[in-house]
Amino acid sequence: MKVFLDTNVMLDFVGERNPFFENAQIIANLADKGKITIYVSALSFATCSYFLTKEFGTLIAKDKLAKFKILSNIIALDEIILEKSLLSKFSDFEDGLQYFSALKESCRYILTRNEKDFKSSEIAIMNPKEFLISLKNKL
Repeated sequence: MKVFLDTNVMLDFVGERNPFFENAQIIANLADKGKITIYVSALSFATCSYFLTKEFGTLIAKDKLAKFKILSNIIALDEIILEKSLLSKFSDFEDGLQYFSALKESCRYILTRNEKDFKSSEIAIMNPKEFLISLKNKL
């Protein structure tokens, strides 16, 4: 099952941000056990690096990102994703980049804490808690 993590969910996990860390950690553990496959945009690594470096310093930030990279599949931004986002109805360009990255890899879900940002999605949008509840009957 292909699951795309929006930047906020990735940052919840790598930054250990409470009260959101617990659900993000469970999702990461599911990926580690091979029960789901996590996808993230390369853009999310850059954004998370910025915030992690401010909070933890460069060395710890890079270490956290390197460990997360092992659990995830990284979607490169390309001209097609950029163009689709520029031409889309997304009011936030970054949300468009995330959405079209997930669409490119045929992800089944986008996990985000900003569900309203993906109103017209063809992909199921859930917050991490909703996703974990939905999995109880599937795994």
